Formats: sequence, structure tokens, C-alpha cells
Amino acid sequence: MGLWTRVQEWRSRSRVAKVDSYMRWTLYALPVVLPALGTAGVLADSALTRPWVLALGGIFTFQGILGISIFRRALDHYLWKKPAPWWPLGVQALLFVAAMVCMVVSFGAYGNEYASTIGLFLWNGSLSVFGPWILMVRKLRRFVIACISIALLLGLGVLALGSGWQAAASLTGSVLGLTLWCVYVVRLSGWMLHVMWELETAREAQARLAVAEERLRFGRDLHDVLGRNLAVIALKSELACQLARRGSDAALTQMTEVQRIAQESQREVREVVRGYREADLHTELVGARGVLSAADIDCRIDDTAGKTLPPPVQSVLAWVVREGTTNVLRHADARRCAVRLRVVADTEAVLIMENNGVREHDGGPGSGNGSGLAGLRERLTVLGGTLTYEHKAHATFRLTARVPLAGAGDAEDTAVTGNGGTA
Repeated sequence: MGLWTRVQEWRSRSRVAKVDSYMRWTLYALPVVLPALGTAGVLADSALTRPWVLALGGIFTFQGILGISIFRRALDHYLWKKPAPWWPLGVQALLFVAAMVCMVVSFGAYGNEYASTIGLFLWNGSLSVFGPWILMVRKLRRFVIACISIALLLGLGVLALGSGWQAAASLTGSVLGLTLWCVYVVRLSGWMLHVMWELETAREAQARLAVAEERLRFGRDLHDVLGRNLAVIALKSELACQLARRGSDAALTQMTEVQRIAQESQREVREVVRGYREADLHTELVGARGVLSAADIDCRIDDTAGKTLPPPVQSVLAWVVREGTTNVLRHADARRCAVRLRVVADTEAVLIMENNGVREHDGGPGSGNGSGLAGLRERLTVLGGTLTYEHKAHATFRLTARVPLAGAGDAEDTAVTGNGGTA
């Protein structure tokens, strides 16, 4: 994969995915880069005369390289409940103990000559052990208790090796400090990623629920209108059949009643469809601003001409705003969205929705995965209008709806009547 391909792939990621990658690679790099740089500095300064310090730096650098995979799996366990890498972490723990032995021996052999470098090794190299561990335990209390126990055991081990109380207390305090360091750096980073992914999931669910809620409302309205009438039609038709077999004139009366109920049902369905198809433009614009602002998207709306448009034109443009807002939430990581409504030469209304942050791998609205824009085209075609969209530079998407003002009312009435008759 070439460099330019990687850059394009990075740009196509969502903002949450970019933050996830940044935090992950920061945690991967810290245990590797800083111990490696410290080891290089000791190597250049001592010319192999400080083997225990070099061994300490080498162990921590090797630990950091191995820890990349362990960190990744630990984060996946914390975020997505995937299996935890307990066995690899055990290997890291053994390396950490070996590094502690090298640290004690180096202090005994060289004194405090490389104390600052050893401290750098310890603070960053410990992330390879304590970092994944803190992501794999459910309760922080268990982690803290375990770290206190390890710190005390290491302190007793230093005393057993013949070092003084000062060295034992220093090691014990360092390990406890590392506990708080890992809680702050690693667990907090994991928690922030968890919250951001939950918000991303909630945003996608919000868009899906808005569509599902509208479908349920339409289905409920149709059920309320047709359910009772269809039951009555079925009953009266059965009664008319029985009366017709007996040669009764009342069968004609019952079939006339069935015809009346069917015509009434047709009228009621037409009213439901009209109510479903009509939407208030001002309400949709206010709702779009509220939803996008809640998603931290700067939404600017210019609808000075909206109140002067015929009701059918306002209704169909309201649907454009609704579908366009849904697409911004579902298909983009937008930071801004602009809605402009203009009347051109008193003959045509033009609505333009433009947003940035289009994800290239998603394809965005109009990529063929959904039917939202196709449905909008059908609505606009009824009024003689058109719908176009285009992907512009800087990951920008523009949706343009054009509706002629002449004859809009007649066209809408014809469409509603036709839909009602079909139903």
C-alpha cells in the first residue's frame, strides 16, 4: 500500500476512528520510543561500560515492541469485549521482573549515575505491563490492591538482596506511582474511546430510529383507518352473499352499503397519505438545526423565501430537508452544514444543502445503498422539480432541489388523488 493510499484511507475515516487511532498509537509508541532513545544515549555515552543499564533499556524496549499487539488486544477487550490476552501479559510480567532485577543490580554497581535514565525506562516501560492489565480488569479496586501487593513484594525482595530500607521504599513508591500513572494515561484513554464510540453508535441509531418512527406512524394510521372498515366490508359482503342465495332483495342494499364504506375508506386513505406526504418546511428547518447542533455540527440556515412559497412546494422541500439531515448524520462526519433557500426569477424555488466531512469509503448518500434520494426525486417529479447531488472538493457534498412554482398546487392534488385511488 503506497503512502498516498494510506493518506487517502486516513482522510476517509470518521473523526472517532481518527481519535481512536491516535490514542492507540500513542499508547503503542510510549513504551518503545522513549526506552529506545534512552538506551541509545547510554550506549553512546558509556561505550558498553554499563552493561546492566543497557540490559535494562533493552528489556524495556523489547517489552514495548511485544506490547503493541498486547495493547491492541487489551483495548479491543475493553471496548468490544473481545478475548483478553492474559498469557502474553504473563510473559510481559516476567520480562518486567527481569528488568527490575537489572535495575537493582545497576543501582548497586553504578550508584545514581544513571538514575534519571533508569527512571525514564521504568515509567514508560511499565506501560507495557500495567497498561494492558488495567484495561483487562473490570474493577479498579482489584488492580490497585494487586499493585500494592506487587510493590510490597518487590520492596521485600530488594531488602532480601541486601539493599537498605531507602532503596526498598523508593522501589515500592515507584511501583505505586506507576499504578496511578497507568490509571491516568491508559484507563482514562480507554474510557474516553469507549464514550466516543458509544456516542457514534447512538448517533447512527438516532438516524435509524427517526426513519423507523415515521414508518410506524404511517403504518399505525393506515391500520386505524382501514382496519375497522375492512372488517365491516368483509362482514357485509358475507351477509350479502347469503341474502343473494336466498333471493332476498336486501342483498342489493348490503352491497350498496359495502360500496359506500369502500368509497369512504378510499377518502380516508387519501387523507392519511396527504398528511404523510405534507410536511412543514419551517418545522423541519428548526428540527434540522436542533439535531445537527446536538451532534456538534455548525448548521446555518437561510430560509427568508420559505414563507412565501405555495404549500405543496414547502411540503416537498421539507422532505428534502428531512432526508438531507438524515444523510448528514448517517454518511458524514460533518463539522458544518448550510441550508439555503432561494426563489429564482419568481418562477422556481431552489433549496441547497451542503455539508463537509463526507466519508469516501462510505460513498455517501446516492451511493446506491439506500432509497432516500430516489424517494425525494419521485416527490419532486410530481411537481415538475428535479433533485441533483454532487461530491465536491474537500469531502463536501451538495444536494440541490429545484421546484417550479407554476402549477404546483394542481400537480400535488393530482398526485395525492392518484395515490389515494391506488390504495
